[in-house]
Parts: sequence; C-alpha cells; structure tokens
Amino acid sequence: MRYLLLIAFIITLCSCKNKVRQIPIIDFFKTPEKSFYKISPDGKYVSYLKPYKDKQNLFIQSLADGKERMATSFDDSSVRGDYFWTFNNQLVFSQDIIDFDTFKMYAIDVSTFKIRIILSQEKVRVSLVNRNKQQPDLITIKMNKRDPGNFDIYRLNIKTGELTPYLINPGNITEWFPDADGKIRLVRASDGVNETILYRPNDNAPFKTIIENNFKNSVRPIAFTGVKNYFYALSNVNRDKTALVEINAEDGKEQKTIFSCSKADVLYVDYSKNRRRVEFAAWEEAKPRKHFLTPDIESLYHNLEQRPQLKGNEIRVIDRDSTENKFILNTYTDRNPGSYYLYEKNTNKLTKLGDINSGLVPDELCTMQPIAFKARDGLLISGYLTLPLGNKRTNLPVVVIPHDDPWRSRDSWGYDERVQFLANRGYAVFQVNYRGSNGYGKSFRSAGFKQVGGKIQNDITDGVHWLIDQKIANPKKIAIFGGGFGGFSALYGVSFHPELYKCAVVQYGLINFFTYIKDAPPFLKPYLKMIYEMVGNPETDADQLRAISPVFHTDKIKVPLIIFQGAKDQRANISELNQFVRELRKRNVDVKYFLKPNERAFFRSEHNRMEMYTEIEKFLDDNMRVKP
Repeated sequence: MRYLLLIAFIITLCSCKNKVRQIPIIDFFKTPEKSFYKISPDGKYVSYLKPYKDKQNLFIQSLADGKERMATSFDDSSVRGDYFWTFNNQLVFSQDIIDFDTFKMYAIDVSTFKIRIILSQEKVRVSLVNRNKQQPDLITIKMNKRDPGNFDIYRLNIKTGELTPYLINPGNITEWFPDADGKIRLVRASDGVNETILYRPNDNAPFKTIIENNFKNSVRPIAFTGVKNYFYALSNVNRDKTALVEINAEDGKEQKTIFSCSKADVLYVDYSKNRRRVEFAAWEEAKPRKHFLTPDIESLYHNLEQRPQLKGNEIRVIDRDSTENKFILNTYTDRNPGSYYLYEKNTNKLTKLGDINSGLVPDELCTMQPIAFKARDGLLISGYLTLPLGNKRTNLPVVVIPHDDPWRSRDSWGYDERVQFLANRGYAVFQVNYRGSNGYGKSFRSAGFKQVGGKIQNDITDGVHWLIDQKIANPKKIAIFGGGFGGFSALYGVSFHPELYKCAVVQYGLINFFTYIKDAPPFLKPYLKMIYEMVGNPETDADQLRAISPVFHTDKIKVPLIIFQGAKDQRANISELNQFVRELRKRNVDVKYFLKPNERAFFRSEHNRMEMYTEIEKFLDDNMRVKP
C-alpha cells in the first residue's frame, strides 16, 4: 500500500512540475515600470519615464542622494521617449496630443523643476537633429511646418522659444548630418529611386553632389572622423553586405573599409560624440553580434559580461555622461524584457536602476530558437521558433507572426511580449525573415522587390509547410497574426491559402495597396517612386496590386478574423476598413472588429492593450481549441 501511495505521490509531483502557470495578461502588456533612462551630461542625475494615471511621465533621480522626483504629471498624453538633456542641465521633452493632432515641446530646468512650453504646433512632425556643447540653449530640429511634404531645419532657443530657419528644404532632402560643431555639412537627397549625398565645407558654401546611387545601393553617413573631411558611413556600394567605411567628403571616394562581415549587413555602429570615434560595429546572425574597434570599450563590455547578474544577457550602453565615466546600460535576453543599470567606470561599480517588468520570471518564459529552411526556389530563409514550456515538441498548435515593414525591418533574437504571451498560452510561435528582410545583404533584400503577395508570401507559406513536415505543427491548428504589412500577410494567407490557417489576427493591417500608396502622408512622398519599384506602380502594375490587395478578395476569406485599428493611424483609411468589415460580414465571415478612437497604429493606452490581448486570447482559444 505504501508503495502505491509513493508512486501516486511521484506522479502528482511530476504533473505539477510540468504544469505551466498561466501568467496574467497584464504582466506581459502593462506599461513598463521604468523605461527610456538617460543620464545628465554632468553625471549628476538620471531621468526616465514611469507610468502615472495610464500615461508615461518624466521622473528625475539625483545620484548624490538617490531621491526621485516626478518632473511631469500629465494625465492627457504621455511624454515621448525621444526626450533629451541639454549641456546646461535642461531637459527637453515633448507630447504627441493625439486628440487634437498637436505637438508640444517643453523644457524643464533641473535646478527649479519649472516647466515651460517652447514649441506648440498643430499637424506637424518634429524631431531632434543636434544639440550643441558650445551653445547649450540652442537645439537643431527638423519640422514640416512650412510644407507638410518637406522637413526644414530650424534652430530653436529653449530659453526664449525663438525659432529660426536654418536650412529650407528644396524639396528632395530626406536626411541631414551635422558635424561636431552642429553645422550641417552633409545631406542625403532622394527622388525615391535615386539617392544623392551632398557636401559643403561650411555654412556659406553651396552643397555639391559627391555620391550618386539608386535605391538598391545605400550610403548612410554616421559622423565626421575629425581627420581632414573624412566621414564614417555604412555602405553597400560595390558589395553585397553593408560595411562600415571611411569616405572623403571632398570627392565621395571610399578611403578604406573599417569593418565588414561576410554573413550579414553591419546594421549600426556605436559612436562616441565626445571622443569622435566609432567604438564597435554590430550585426545580427542568429543572435546579435559586435566587433569592437577600440580596446577600452571592448574591455568595458568584457568586464560587464563577467558580472554574475549580467551573465547571458545582451548588453547595450544606451547613454553616458560627458566624461564617459558613468554609463547607462540596458540588458535583456529572449526570456527577460530587461533591466537598466548604472556603471561607474572609475570605481567599477554596477548599480541596478530598475526593471522594465519585474513581474515576469524568466524561468517561466520560453526560449527563442533560431531556425532556417529552404524556400521552394532554394533560397535559404531564417527565422525563430519559440516552443511552449513542457515536454511536448510535436503536433503543437502554432501562431505564425510575419513581421511588419519589409526591407526596413526583421525579426531578431530577444524578448518579444507577444511571442512570450502566446507561448505561455500553449502555442508554438513562428517568425519568418522572408526575402527582403533587413540585415541579410543586398541580394536578399532585392529578392523581395515586386514580390509582395508573391515570393515573400511563398516564404511564409513554405515555412509553415516546413513546420508541418518537421511534425512540429498540428496542421489543423495554425493561426496567422500580424500588424501593418504583417497584417496584410495574415489576410493574404487566409485568402489564398485557406487550407493552412484556422483564423487570423490583424493589427492596423494593410488591406489595399492602391489607397496605401495614394494616401501616404505628404512627408513620405519623396519615397513614392521607390515604393513603385519595390511594391508596384498603381498605374502600370494595377492588375498585380488588385490581385494581392485583400479588400478585393472578401469572397475568398472563410475563416474567423479579429481586427484591431486605431482611428488616428495616419496610414489607415478607416472608411475603407469599415467597408471591408461590412463586406466580410455580409458574406457571413465571423469578424470581430475593434476601432479605438484615440489611438494611432500602436495602442498606447494600457487599458486598450489589456482589452486587445484579452480578446485575442479568447479568439484563439475559441478557434484553435487549445489549453496550456
């Protein structure tokens, strides 16, 4: 009898160990506890955003005594994450007031904590170009105030609010690059197909063309080297993989290759404005990689990687003081949304500042595994597979998540709240870096041109078949879930491959390429010709665009859909989306539709996010019939 009781106890214990705790939705999708940490140039304060009344507000902590002060208490609109310190202890921050389509910029003096409005504009977009040590009260911004289709460059006095035009856009300039003194000496121009880099030696000289490319090639200036008129840039000219190079601004000729990787594009470099040097080049293979260019920074990262609390984490220096003694670090893994630390180089002291989400336990989350398979034409496609916890590895329900924005983005190894939420609910999650995705080189990117709804979609479909062939996926329990272009892929998938998918989840989905191109915001007009080359021209490629746009194929959709949309999303045609939903319902398609009046593409309100993912959970449970 005792033997039987012991066996029963062991079986019960094992079943408890294998049982996965269902983590509350709010633990995945709540507003970060603390985020967007930055350090003052003098190293005396750290600042960060923290929720207050469902809005992100600005807080400041003194490093001398550790005291925290709330700098703002907005309950109407959040403080944006692109705030910054000036070199005289002013914080400049802004709000995007969605209800009134108004942009407001403020400054706060840390010595008095008094807030003043320095800029208020309706229906404009504004971003920082440069801040200057020599003139700390002046910042350089770009703004499409004069013409919605063109950004001009202004100098803004943060003490007086005086706004002075600096460079008026002739109509084709898309990027500006200042030197160490804040003077703009390089610009990039584009007509959508052809790209030009122009240079001037000083403010009084005219810009002259030094580099010309078409959109398949790219030169992205980073900063001047401080030697002659050379500048650092990321370039894929005369090579397949983007490399870090040095270019002579006088004639546009490449002087040398500083670093290149045969396996992937260099995606970004870490540049120290104080020391005017590039410190490492970064790229992505299965996981993020770095190549260090300065011994002291390599030593700093190596030192941090050996710390017990940071082992196994991806580490990024996200800010530093002017003396480069104090560094703000952000750390993360695929199973941890991350934390922030203060590292003091002189004393080798590491202090934890805060967690993005302390409620999540990494051991309860799931590993993101790199995968690769061959598409039907033999092209190698990479991606990631996240399996739910437990011993089961075959015949799993699967949610496929195609990423948004082909050619400019990709899925990467790291923490993804959507992935972890779905895996916790018992789904395997499949992410595909289809052809055209960023980071794999020029040939791979070009392979996606004019393949929206063609080979790009085939890559996703082939990936799903690969999962089935590998016995990982239950072929009767596969859903597809995407936002933006990923939303288009989801709708395309259930329209033209109804045998594969049980249902689809769509967030701010692209449903009609004609209106998507025609209704592009004015400031995106310079890129229209490039869109014609990469996606299709509404006039010459009308048949192709009609053939792939979901709005014209409501008759093909038979499976249940759930759709989420923000009414203030600048890329959405809400009346067309409403009509699309009505047409589907006329055909007796089960469609759940949620239109939020004061949201853009991404739902900023925590309440709206909770509602959205609660509905997604129920929708998938109803249609996939799975319990964790």
